[in-house]
Amino acid sequence: MGKDAGADGRGAGIGIMASYGAGKFLAEFLTGGFAALVFKFYETEAGLSAGLVAAAVVLYSVWNAVNDPLIGFLTARPTRLSARLGRRFPWILLGSVLCAASFALVFAPPGALRGAGLFAWFLAAICLYDGLYSTWELNYQSVFPDRFRDPSERERAAGIGTVIGVLGIAAGAMVPTFIIRYGDRASYALNGLVFGGAAILLALLMLPGVRETPAMIARFMEQEAARKKAPSFTAMLRDAFGVRNFMAFILLFFFYQSAMLCMTASIHYVGDYILGASTTVIFAGMLAGALISVPLWLLLGRAVKSRQTLLAAAALAMAALSMPLMFAGGVAGFALGMFGWGLAFGGFWMMMGPAMADVIDEIVLRSGSRDDGVVLGFRAFFGRLAYATQALSFWAIHALTRFADDPRAPAALFGIRLHLSAVPAALLVLGALAFLRLNRMDAATAEANRLELVRRGL
Repeated sequence: MGKDAGADGRGAGIGIMASYGAGKFLAEFLTGGFAALVFKFYETEAGLSAGLVAAAVVLYSVWNAVNDPLIGFLTARPTRLSARLGRRFPWILLGSVLCAASFALVFAPPGALRGAGLFAWFLAAICLYDGLYSTWELNYQSVFPDRFRDPSERERAAGIGTVIGVLGIAAGAMVPTFIIRYGDRASYALNGLVFGGAAILLALLMLPGVRETPAMIARFMEQEAARKKAPSFTAMLRDAFGVRNFMAFILLFFFYQSAMLCMTASIHYVGDYILGASTTVIFAGMLAGALISVPLWLLLGRAVKSRQTLLAAAALAMAALSMPLMFAGGVAGFALGMFGWGLAFGGFWMMMGPAMADVIDEIVLRSGSRDDGVVLGFRAFFGRLAYATQALSFWAIHALTRFADDPRAPAALFGIRLHLSAVPAALLVLGALAFLRLNRMDAATAEANRLELVRRGL
C-alpha cells in the first residue's frame, strides 16, 4: 500500500495514509448508515413508538458509560500477540470484521416481534453492534498520534483522511437511498446485508494503514517492561479528566456529534414527508461542499497555526450554515443548503484528528506513557451519548407536533425542519462556546509538547 514509516514512525507514504483513511471511511460509512436510518426504521417501519425507541437509545447510552472506557482500558493491556503484531492491530482486525457482520442484525428484527419483544431485540442488537464497533474504532483512533508523529505528516494524513472519510459519510447516507423503499421493511434488511458485506471489504483495505511498525511495537514493549505497575482504571480516568484541554475537546465533540446525528437522521424524514422524493441529491450536495472545502481549509491551516482555533471556527460556521435549511424548498433548495453546510463540515472534519492528537500528546506527556485507551474510550462514550441527544430531541419534537397522528400536517413538517436545522445549530453553538471557554492549547504549546515527547522517547 505504500512506503512504511521509518525507525521513529515518520515517513509514512501516501498509500499508508490512504489505507489508514479507509478506516475513517469504514467508521463513517457504518455510523452514517446506522444514524440516518435506525430511529426512522424502528419508529415508522417496525412500529415501535418514538418513546420506546428513545428509551432504548438512552439505555444503550448508559451502558456505554462503562462499556467504551472499559474496552479502551482492557484492549490497551499487553497480550500474547503484542510483541509480534502490536497491542492494537489484533483488536482492530477482530473487531472490525465482527462489527460489520453484526450491523445487519440491527435492521433485521423478526417480523413477528411487537412491543416489548421488539424493544428487547432493538436494545440487544445496538448494544452488540456498538460493543464490537468500539473494540476496533477505539484502537484505530489510538494509532493516529503514535503512527503519524510529525505535525506536517499529521496534517497530510488528516487531509487524505478527510477526503476519504467524507466519502464514507456520503456513502453511508447515499447507499440506502438506492436500496430502501419507504414502507418496505424488507428493503432495510437488504440494506443491512449490503452494508455488512461492504464493511468487511473496507476493513481489509484498512489493515496496512493500522499495522503497527516495529518502532511502535518496540516503544510499547519497552514501556511495559519499564513500568513497575500498570496504572489503574480509576487513576487513568482521574488523569484524563484533569486535563482541561481534553475536557474542552470532549465537550465540543459531543455537541458536534449530536448535531451531526440530528441532521443526517432528519434527511430521510425530509425525503419521505416534505419532498416525497429520493434524498440522493441532497446528500450529494453535502459531499460536494465538503470535498471542495478541503483545499480551502488547507490554506487556512497554513495561515492559522492553531488547529484548536480552526476547529472552533469550523463549528461556528457549521452552526450558521445550518439555519438556511429551516427555509429550504424543493430538492434543489435542500441540496444547495447542504452544500453550504458541507463547506464548513469539511473543515471541522479535517481539523478534528490533528486537534485531538495534540490533546493526546499532552496527556501522554503528563502520564509518561501512551495509555490512551481510556481517554479515547471517553471520546467514544460521548460520541455514543449523542445518539441519546438525537433520540430524545426527535421524541420530544414529534410528541409536541403530534407527528404520530399525521406526519404530513404543517406542525409535524415544521418539527422535521427544527430537528434538521435549528437544533443542530444550537448544539454547535453550545459546543463552540464551551470549547472556547475551556481550551488553552495554542500552536506553540502543541509544538513544545511534541518536541518533549521526542526527547523522552514517547
